[in-house]
Amino acid sequence: MREIPGKRRGLLRFRRSEGPAQLGAALTCATAWQWPVLPGVGLKPSNGRGRGSGGGPGQSCACPDPECVVPGAHPFDPGVLAATTDERMIRWWWTNRPTAPVVLATGGTAPCAISLPAAAGAVALTALDGMGMRLGPVVATATRWSLLVAPYSLERLGELLYAKDRVPSSLRFHGQGGYLVLPPSETGAGQVWWERAPSFPGSGLRPGGAEPITGSAAPWLPDVEAVVDALVAASNGAPDGGSRLAY
Repeated sequence: MREIPGKRRGLLRFRRSEGPAQLGAALTCATAWQWPVLPGVGLKPSNGRGRGSGGGPGQSCACPDPECVVPGAHPFDPGVLAATTDERMIRWWWTNRPTAPVVLATGGTAPCAISLPAAAGAVALTALDGMGMRLGPVVATATRWSLLVAPYSLERLGELLYAKDRVPSSLRFHGQGGYLVLPPSETGAGQVWWERAPSFPGSGLRPGGAEPITGSAAPWLPDVEAVVDALVAASNGAPDGGSRLAY
């Protein structure tokens, strides 16, 4: 593998020298990759009342809902429509909230994603590697893994799913109007990390790699149809006739 030039190395490390990790990640996504992002709601202390709304010990979601099912892992104020690639806005947001999660607004010209429960995600990646499938970035938490794919329309997704005899019920689709929390955020589910780090066109491949590979500015993304086809194939053949990617 060729050595990563210093400028690109600094970029892929999310500009750590420029401040907190979340700010560096947000700047890389927004200004280098042109992925619109915004700060997530994050977590707050739960006033010593123990484990609040799914957060860590003594933490709960900072939104008003005491029963929030995705603590810290969603937009609130601002809402998802405020996502931007503007550097000044990114700096202002994360200067005021340095530890806020980095939230990608999916769809449009931005990446979309397909997510699975974490255990099913691990099975799926092993199966897809065995098929020789080239994957894009994979974002992981303790509860769910998300495979980033090229942008798609809701109409195209609907046609794609309609043509399938069976699609694993564990799949969730994050398209236009959706969002996804990116590394190195921390939410109620714990740390968010790259299970497969972004790779870049013309850079060569490192199957299963967790470290970025140098190349052009925007990470390479697979087509949604190829990924769905591979996931459907990987889910078939369970001994009981069910899905290998079930919950």
